Amino acid sequence: MASDEPKAKKQKLSEEKKTESPTKETPAKLSPNSLFGMGNPLLDISAVVDKDFLDKYTLKPNDQILAEDKHKGLFEEFVKKFKVEYHAGGATQNSIKVAQWMIQEPHNVGTFFGCIGKDKFGDILKQKAKEAHIDAHYYEQDKEPTGSCAACLTGDNRSLVAELAAANCYKKDKHLDLEENWKLVEKAKVYYIAGFFLTVSVESILKVAKHASENNKLFCLNLSAPFICQFFKDNLMQVLPYVDVLFGNETEAAAFAKEQEFETTDLKEIAKKAQALPKVNTKRKRVVVLTQGKDETTMAQSDKIETFPVLKIDPKDIVDTNGAGDAFVGGFLSQLVQEKTLDQCVKAAHYAANVIIRQGGCTFPEKPDFK
Repeated sequence: MASDEPKAKKQKLSEEKKTESPTKETPAKLSPNSLFGMGNPLLDISAVVDKDFLDKYTLKPNDQILAEDKHKGLFEEFVKKFKVEYHAGGATQNSIKVAQWMIQEPHNVGTFFGCIGKDKFGDILKQKAKEAHIDAHYYEQDKEPTGSCAACLTGDNRSLVAELAAANCYKKDKHLDLEENWKLVEKAKVYYIAGFFLTVSVESILKVAKHASENNKLFCLNLSAPFICQFFKDNLMQVLPYVDVLFGNETEAAAFAKEQEFETTDLKEIAKKAQALPKVNTKRKRVVVLTQGKDETTMAQSDKIETFPVLKIDPKDIVDTNGAGDAFVGGFLSQLVQEKTLDQCVKAAHYAANVIIRQGGCTFPEKPDFK
């Protein structure tokens, strides 16, 4: 059941002393590098495709997969056959970009780490990060080219095929452990990593997650895709005890519940059970936030489950749902890093997702109109 607890009791995730917490009118003073993200930087290549193209490469209309041998010719055919658009992307980087856009000032509130190639696509990504006012520090190597992601759009659905390439080459000892980089990690108070990075460097995630936990800072993780819950379950379960905020959508939640043997398909029950899994930092209770497209968002916190309706949108105004989930998280993080209430975090998340699905790719207007 959705909670009918009075709104006056809205919980904050900032530390106790609620009366002293910043209100919506007086946000917490933000400084550069307050929000930290680490993940797979990719150049997004998006286009509207037909069913034949999906069938040829055995793609589902609404899914996220890593490219395999059978997808060898996909990227080449994709660019030749369809009218494509290029955007700087990758799940975590998108969320950090959206959070920075929602915040506006100061610039560089968001820090981002990831691996790219020393090539043209890498140069584009560096330029795009700069334009988005995020403080990107890439580990650059020349063994693999910069990663890319084909977003195959059909109607309201998108099928993502990622070729990680350089993104797969991130090295903790070559980048995260360097003193100047680790100092940036220490400056942050909120951390976000998409589950996709569990396939790349679980040791890097654990180093950041343990730092957050030991210093009572907020560590956030996204389930990201059903295959993460299924095939990278061990890595996921190593990190989960450090997770303060867990994000996912209904298909990821179902896959997670199945792997965890929750024996339920009810989203609220899944949220409750995920929230109750073991946690290292007992000063904070885990919050679980599960989305389901146009249907209500479910949030489990402490001993209650709440649901939040999403903003209505006319289907004809939907340009591209690619990036909606990343934008949702970005909106949420933009308020979390300012120590706003969880209700306000969800409100901002819904606003950001609503804006982004009206655009091609994970792009946005110059300024947000969020109050």
